Amino acid sequence: MGTIFENVIFLSAAIGWLVAQVLKTLIHMLFTKRFVAERLIGSGGMPSSHSATVCALATAACVQFGAQSFEFAISLILALIVMYDAMGVRRETGIQAKLINEMVEAFAEMGKDNLSPDEKLKEFVGHTPLQVLAGAILGILIALLICGMFA
Repeated sequence: MGTIFENVIFLSAAIGWLVAQVLKTLIHMLFTKRFVAERLIGSGGMPSSHSATVCALATAACVQFGAQSFEFAISLILALIVMYDAMGVRRETGIQAKLINEMVEAFAEMGKDNLSPDEKLKEFVGHTPLQVLAGAILGILIALLICGMFA
């Protein structure tokens, strides 16, 4: 009997998430010239770790059980829902948070004492289509690599 760490599907998804989070942190650091530890676990940014995780999961399920399997069907539907949500509702939430943060800052500058620009809403929530695509490709490649290593 093996452990969870011998489960190729779990490893593919977990490593997909980890690699995406590290890449996201490095890319953010490259553009902003500062290290932000929250990027290591936070959502939003390039590449999408949500997409990398679910695409690695679906790809590994496909490799392990075949494209006709219920395991692949379930993981593929999950992947499509997660990626659609990342580009839709979660992306809009981030856009709205940015606008609200700007409004609060403007009101604070006008002397409204009950508003604090220090208590900002989280703006990194969703993803652009390019961030989702990059995460998806990353997840697929990682799953193929992991599955190939355990073949």
